[in-house]
Amino acid sequence: MRRLPDLIAIGEPLAEMAATSVGPLGEVDNFRRGWGGDTANFVLAAARLGGECGYVTRVGRDAFGAAFITMLETHGVDASHVEADAERHTGLYFVTYSEERKHRFDYVRRGSAASHLTGADIDPDYVAGARVLHASGISQAISRSCADAVRVAMGTAQEADTTVSYDANVRPALGDRDTLRHNFEAAVTLADIVFVSEEDSAYLYGGTSLEAVLDRIVGERPRLAVAKLGADGCLIKSEAGEYCRIPAWRVDAVDATGAGDAFSAGFVLSLVRGAELTEAGRYANAVGALTASGVGAIAPQPSHAEVMTLMRNAG
Repeated sequence: MRRLPDLIAIGEPLAEMAATSVGPLGEVDNFRRGWGGDTANFVLAAARLGGECGYVTRVGRDAFGAAFITMLETHGVDASHVEADAERHTGLYFVTYSEERKHRFDYVRRGSAASHLTGADIDPDYVAGARVLHASGISQAISRSCADAVRVAMGTAQEADTTVSYDANVRPALGDRDTLRHNFEAAVTLADIVFVSEEDSAYLYGGTSLEAVLDRIVGERPRLAVAKLGADGCLIKSEAGEYCRIPAWRVDAVDATGAGDAFSAGFVLSLVRGAELTEAGRYANAVGALTASGVGAIAPQPSHAEVMTLMRNAG
């Protein structure tokens, strides 16, 4: 009998075309193909760290879709719930860089296979058999049917006592503020661990302080709220209402693409392995830092051994 994964994610995978030189999209000649998509980044980072993982999505029955499934399987991620859609394409995005190494993303995702994911694609036994389900605000925002799939998956997980991890990952290009805030608040009612960035918080709640937003997330139902602060580490509000600020590890950052998703994977996996909150935050900061040390969302994701080496050598 096939063993069910401990961590599963639902969402949108994307082929990544990263520029190999600086300049705007229309002027760059060469690109390096990689992979991305926030929940895909998450599940692959967790697998790279040694987690038993699975992914729920749709890809096109095209070259990118086939390559993505092969890549999942190569990394040990269960792809049994990845459907190849003959009528729709696999989404992709282009990453370009300025002279200051700031990146810009341009997406080709409208009408993609993943955007046609529905609640009917959710296998309740698969969700119930996992220890953690991970979803995101991007998956909610790319289409109504995908938002329904996220709602069904999170509701199924809650009923089955599967821990629900949710990353806001707010993208203003995918919806107006009211819609994105509605999506976020609906997901929070079903989540046990909620990740936000300072940018997410500021966009959704204007001048409200980050601490007040974390207070709002925790609310009356015990849950963890984690603010991802990049080079400043992270701020955690525990289920008991206590705050813990954990500084970042110092590395030479090259590209922050996917680093926040890898951080979330490291945090969740560390908790699954029994770590205390402070240790989970330190571990997650190291995962995010090492991911930002290379180019692309997935290629630089570290192994558990590499994370432990950084933590041991840096103090």
